[in-house]
Amino acid sequence: MGGVGEPRGGRGPGEGPVRPGAPLPTFRWEQIRRHDLPGDKWLVIERRVYDISRWAQRHPGGSRLIGHHGAEDATDAFRAFHQDLGFVRKFLQPLLIGELALEEPGQDGGQNAQLVEDFRALRQAAEDMKLFEASPAFFAVLLGHILAMEVLAWLLICLLGPGWVPSTLAALVLAISQAQSWCLQHDLGHASVFRKSRWNHVAQQFVMGQLKGFSAHWWNFRHFQHHAKPNIFHKDPDVTVAPIFLLGESSVEYGKRKRRYLPYNHQHLYFFLIGPPLLTLVNFEVENLVYMLVCVQWADLLWAASFYARFFFLFPTMPRHNYRRVAPLVQALCAKHGLSYEVKPFLTALVDIVRSLKKSGDIWLDAYLHQ
Repeated sequence: MGGVGEPRGGRGPGEGPVRPGAPLPTFRWEQIRRHDLPGDKWLVIERRVYDISRWAQRHPGGSRLIGHHGAEDATDAFRAFHQDLGFVRKFLQPLLIGELALEEPGQDGGQNAQLVEDFRALRQAAEDMKLFEASPAFFAVLLGHILAMEVLAWLLICLLGPGWVPSTLAALVLAISQAQSWCLQHDLGHASVFRKSRWNHVAQQFVMGQLKGFSAHWWNFRHFQHHAKPNIFHKDPDVTVAPIFLLGESSVEYGKRKRRYLPYNHQHLYFFLIGPPLLTLVNFEVENLVYMLVCVQWADLLWAASFYARFFFLFPTMPRHNYRRVAPLVQALCAKHGLSYEVKPFLTALVDIVRSLKKSGDIWLDAYLHQ
């Protein structure tokens, strides 16, 4: 075992991995925390320290996703996002530069070590119950009824003509089909349907491109960040909705800087006017197109063109038909550690969104007027 510390001012991102067979240097968290810069990133997985500074750009999930775990313990994220851990560990070996010192805790900062240990035990229990194994029949029926509704919508127009009644019926059928397509591509994106990741990715490209007209790569790039850092500002794209809506820290930031692009103290009211249509019909479409062009995703562009030519945070890889079976285990874990476990109906959740927007708007107004 090597000595604790970083000789000669610390290992830099260009020094390379530890030679095979050589003793591993040990590091403390205070040393690891220094390496969370754009060109200098370390992270910890299973108490081993890895230098991902140069490799992050080659990460299949994107450099931003893995970079969000810079100078942190990424063990649980590593296990949650990868199916074949043995295969992925082969890519980690060349990045290994050391390990945590024996006296260092597995997690940095104020994390509840007992909660982390209990969560890992819960995940192992879910694996033993085979809750991560998908039901082929469930997803076959789901895809079948999506395709059937797509065909039905077309038949309504072809046989009955483009009148108000058949068009309305077709729109309702397609609305259900499109909503189910979102859910199915979400399952495929998390590689929770097929055992081989490649099959999941190909199927997701078909559903997302042919049935939705979106880029599967764009969705994964965006959505994986959401699962990696849920509701963390500047890391979770789903809560980064400024300058249209302000949430949390952005409310105070915009208020202090006297930014008033919209009447944010009334954002809970105009949410119903511009929120859903702007976010789903405009923002997503523009963001999706820009991603495909900037990242040169020509295959996704072709899938999306074919569409227009014809017209979950604990266990992201768990098939959703097993959620009801794992729910009691999660509820028991929350009760043990005094955590709130809530299941809200749609309307209740919508009311909470409006209240949150109003609260953030009031915070902005106070900061705008008085700070």
